[in-house]
Amino acid sequence: QVQLVESGGGLVQAGGSLRLSCAASGDSFSSFAMGWFRQAPGKEREFVAEIRSGGTTKHAGSVKGRFTISRDNSKNTAYLQMNSLKPEDTAVYYCAAGVFVGQYNYWGQGTQVTVSS
Repeated sequence: QVQLVESGGGLVQAGGSLRLSCAASGDSFSSFAMGWFRQAPGKEREFVAEIRSGGTTKHAGSVKGRFTISRDNSKNTAYLQMNSLKPEDTAVYYCAAGVFVGQYNYWGQGTQVTVSS
């Protein structure tokens, strides 16, 4: 069983930055693919970024060039660096872990990100 805890959300002005963290329990963190997703009010959850166990990354088109996913296996933590934030980035952000990228079995509780205009 893997437990994920997100942190780092908050209120920021448009153009600002935040870094989200996702701390994972357990011994298998380095073998997991990690993903970040978000859900805005009244909308479906959407993919934001993912990082494979080997470090290969993929970002959604809406955040490419502004957000960067990374991981530190020594700290069992994944990160999402968010720059040039826009009001439309406002959402609850969730991290997820899975043996295979795109097949996430474990989810965190979410952290709220609010971007004011």
